[in-house]
This record gives sequence, C-alpha cells and structure tokens, in this order.
Amino acid sequence: MKIFSNFESGNIQVVSADTPNDIQLTIPADNQTDIAQWFHFRLETTPQTPHSFKILNLSKSAYPEGWKDYDVVASYDRDEWFRIPAEFDGDTLSFTAIPECGSMYFAYFAPYSYDRHQDLIHSAQVHFACQLETLGQTLDGNDISMLTIGEPAEGKKNIWVIGRQHPGETMAEWFIEGLLLRLLDETDTVGRALIDNAVIRVVPNMNPDGAIRGHLRTNAIGVNLNREWETPSVENSPEVYYVRERMLETGVDMMLDIHGDEAIPYNFVAGSEGIPSYSKELEALENHFKQALLTITPEFQDEFGYDKDEPGKANLTLCSNWVGETFKCLSYTVEMPFKDHISQADELYGWSPERSAMFGHDMLAAIWATLPKLQ
Repeated sequence: MKIFSNFESGNIQVVSADTPNDIQLTIPADNQTDIAQWFHFRLETTPQTPHSFKILNLSKSAYPEGWKDYDVVASYDRDEWFRIPAEFDGDTLSFTAIPECGSMYFAYFAPYSYDRHQDLIHSAQVHFACQLETLGQTLDGNDISMLTIGEPAEGKKNIWVIGRQHPGETMAEWFIEGLLLRLLDETDTVGRALIDNAVIRVVPNMNPDGAIRGHLRTNAIGVNLNREWETPSVENSPEVYYVRERMLETGVDMMLDIHGDEAIPYNFVAGSEGIPSYSKELEALENHFKQALLTITPEFQDEFGYDKDEPGKANLTLCSNWVGETFKCLSYTVEMPFKDHISQADELYGWSPERSAMFGHDMLAAIWATLPKLQ
C-alpha cells in the first residue's frame, strides 16, 4: 500500500498507514498560511480490500463547517469522479473505500488540471471571434491568460467572467468550460447573439500557481487574491494587478466572479448591495438577472446564501465589490457547493464537474437576458 501526492495539485500528509484499516492523514496548509482544506492524493494498493481513512485535525482547518455532510470525491480514471460517504465528528473526517482497481484518486473536489486549462484556452482561440492573450506572469512564472470573444465596437457592452481566484475551487473552471463551449458553439444562437452584441473577456484561471501547488485559497506566497482588488501589486498579487489594469482600459458593464463555497449546499450569487454607489437601478438589474437564472435552471436558488452587507459597508478589497463600485455595474460573485446543490440532490455524484459545466452553459442565457438592461 502506497499513498502519493507528488503530482500537480497533490496535497496530503501521511501520519500513519501501517494497515489498510487504519490510514491517518492530515492536510498541509497553503504556503505561508494556516489555510488547510484542499486535499488530493492517490492510493496504490491491492484491489477489493477495504481501506479506512481518517483525515485528522479538521477543527483547525479553514472551514470546519465545510466537512459536515461532505462526501469525498474519488476516481479511478481521473475522468469520472464519484462520491464516497464520509462522517465528520467535529475534528476527524472518516470514510471507507474498497478499491476496484489497484490505483485510486481522492480529492476535495474534482481537479481541473493545468493541461486541461491549456487545452481549454487553446481550443477556444481556434474560433474566429476569439483571441488568446497573456496579460502577464505569476510569481511562479505561469501565464495569466485571457480570452477575448467578440470584436470591440461602439455600442457593444463589456462583459467579464473570471474564475479560480481561490484555486481549490475547481468547480469555477468547470463552470467556465461549459460557458465557453456554448458561447463558441456556432450552432447556438445565444452564443452567436452575445458575440454580435458584446465583448466577453474570460480569465478561466486567475490563480495557476495556487492550482498547481495544491492550494485552496491563495497564490504562491499565500496571498488571497480576492482581498487584493483595491491595491494589488506586481510583487504580491500580479494576477489581480494585470487583470484589473485591463478592466480599467476596457471598462466593465457586467462582471461574474466564479467561486465555490465549502459550507453552503446551494448555488447562489452575492451582489454588491453594500457599495457606496448602490442604487435602486442596480438593485433592479440584480433582481432581473436572478429572475432570469431562476427561470432558466433549477440548479439556482435565491433563498440561501451569504448575509447581505449593510449599506456603505462593503469590503472594497473583494473583486465583485471593487468592480461594482468602480464601474457602477452589475457585479456578482457566483458560488457553487463543494457538497451538493441539495435542491437537486445527487447521491452518487453530488455537485460535479458536469453539473458545474451545465450551470455555466445555462448562465450564458441569463447574461443574454440581462444584456438589454445594461446602461
């Protein structure tokens, strides 16, 4: 029996693994932080043998409430990711697996690899309306890649979609993959209409360093990118700095920042009601967008989510708040669960890459429905 994490986004620490019925593990923190939540490892062993796992010290993890009612994600082929039931006692997550094959992967959520990211952006650039551009480099020397879809022209709205500021929230890039596949499908009239009437700029992975390193929430040096939008720097947060500079050049009429939430078992959005310039007009625009999405898919709901900020009390270091205040535009944080969207529960797969991609596909129709309302 062997346990490996010596690969891209791998992250686990073996405490003891003397026998298959008592495997004890802990989760290493993001570099230069105490943020520990993302795990990803491979078990190599004798098939058809029960293996009992315990992940310890989770009361000190970044989001202890995220482990309640959470089921582990696993795969044999790194393509189909299914759920293994788990129990959480407040500090230890326990689960048992009986591998059908000699090698089996386990992860906090289905990984989205850097190779797949490269395939996504380079297959997208083949479309006649799409251009791929490198805005800059990360601290580890990885590309900060942006796709521009649609030809800039007078009267066209500027729409931005970004994902994976928090790299362990891999559902964000699965979501963006689904959105891009529909947007660039020349037989899809929603995608064609959007390209004709807007310029859509997409940054599928804001944090490639953290993704490769196996971080949950931060970049290479432990910086939370979603607290950098007011005063980013090339030294600490080049990912935000370069994207923000391009936003200031192009303007923003609508922005979606795609995330995952560890604890809340629903899909939801968080608006910018706490920014100083929030208005009745912006509130109406937010409500229009949410109603469109509620009509389009049962994978969205507006009952459960984050508490709303009090007027004027928004944290302007957050992307959606900074963008909303700077450009006086519709600016939403989109959240998906690590567990399941329990309004449409799936016992075998939970919230999954496939459902994330379909949610992105459906979100495109909500963007189109809201486009005529943008000022």
